[in-house]
Amino acid sequence: LVAFVTFLCFVASRSPGAYTALAAMEGLITALFFLLYLLKLDRKLPWLFWPLADIFNSVIAALFLLIVCLFAVIIKTNNGTLAGGVFGLVLLVLCVVDAVLLFQKISLNGPRTRNTPAK
Repeated sequence: LVAFVTFLCFVASRSPGAYTALAAMEGLITALFFLLYLLKLDRKLPWLFWPLADIFNSVIAALFLLIVCLFAVIIKTNNGTLAGGVFGLVLLVLCVVDAVLLFQKISLNGPRTRNTPAK
């Protein structure tokens, strides 16, 4: 949701393509991971450790968001770019929190089991 708001702010302010592309890409990738877990496709494709892929996505997105949104806040060509940069920095914090929480949940040397019983 925050990525979508960031995207809308950048589009409304007619910011350069890098700003809008980053916000759109992060929203799309987050939606794809959400659908992956919602439809339980991670169980059907066990050859990839999906939580670790999600962590890498969050870390890389946080790095890109840090660079792009700091430029948007510093340059602030108009109020839409400034608002998009601020929402992008909020999204950066959410990506870092997501990566930390996922990293705390996974165990790389233990068996892959779920905490909830399978139905």
